[in-house]
Amino acid sequence: MSDTSTDGIKTVLHPVTDLAAATKVYAALLGTTPTAEAPYYVGFDTNGQHIGLVPNGAQQGMTGPVAYWHVPDIEAKIAEVTAAGATLAEAAHDVGGGRLVATVTDPDGNVLGLLQDR
Repeated sequence: MSDTSTDGIKTVLHPVTDLAAATKVYAALLGTTPTAEAPYYVGFDTNGQHIGLVPNGAQQGMTGPVAYWHVPDIEAKIAEVTAAGATLAEAAHDVGGGRLVATVTDPDGNVLGLLQDR
């Protein structure tokens, strides 16, 4: 194993079909208002955790919530986990502000998100 440890799961994205309705539910659950609000994404930050709502996430292939492991070097982590048997599902790409995300699947098909802030 290499020394490409993670900072843990700090981001969880949830696919939703009705962004306005989901925003109300998550605001009530988390006891806070969104820190990011756009037609394509609503995000909440609470206690070091980021919870995101992705409208039409199912159309993007999301079958349920995806937990994102924060890593210092996304390409190194992709190489490490695919060498160990994971399959690349979505290559690393910039989603804005220098944030890179990627997904891999484990041998059972579970989706694992990877996230690197530059």
